[in-house]
Amino acid sequence: MDLIKTAVDNGWTSLSEYSSKQVLRTCGIPVTREFLVQNTEEAVAAAGKIGYPVVLKPCSRDLMHKSELNCIELGLSGPEAVIQAVGRIREKITTPLEGILVQEMVAGDRELAAGLSRDPQFGACVMLGFGGVMAEVIAEPVFRAAPFDKIEAMDMVRDLKYRSMLDAFRGQAPADVETLCRIFVSLGLLGLDRPEIGEIDINPLIVSPDGTVKAVDALIVLEGVQR
Repeated sequence: MDLIKTAVDNGWTSLSEYSSKQVLRTCGIPVTREFLVQNTEEAVAAAGKIGYPVVLKPCSRDLMHKSELNCIELGLSGPEAVIQAVGRIREKITTPLEGILVQEMVAGDRELAAGLSRDPQFGACVMLGFGGVMAEVIAEPVFRAAPFDKIEAMDMVRDLKYRSMLDAFRGQAPADVETLCRIFVSLGLLGLDRPEIGEIDINPLIVSPDGTVKAVDALIVLEGVQR
């Protein structure tokens, strides 16, 4: 299914987190292992397949800022915790939901943000910066106009302020820069291939202690779509 075409045909202005990650996955961008479920029984089953601990989130294309609603349930360690978390989410969220997202818990102190935006002069541009709390402290992202190759993607990493945090850091392995570069190139190509996309936001993009990189949250906003 072409999720972007479906969204445009229905007049939607964005994709949900789950659908956004499905699009990114088809482009080879690593995302969290997750299941979209409709009830507590499915949530417990999904958590068992993923392995504890897990994260639960409400999933809807109309929920763009879930953290501000205090509705993300982190570090759930067993079936009873999952059942209780589903109940809390249902109580807090009145927006119609596509379902509840059951997601692997990704550990890592190093958080990046990556994305795509459209500049009136340069067109599709890929962004790299720090994510999470660090985004407020180091608000100096790096941009490149698409298309570009792996060499330019590597330059993005080198140009990042405090880039040394991606090296071996406090006992943690260096970030998988090869994968990071593939992510940036893929974002640029996706922006060129699909002009319907106005913006992509991946935040956080977590670097795990072993250096692996994974998109934990993502949002695709559609351009020029009217409800």
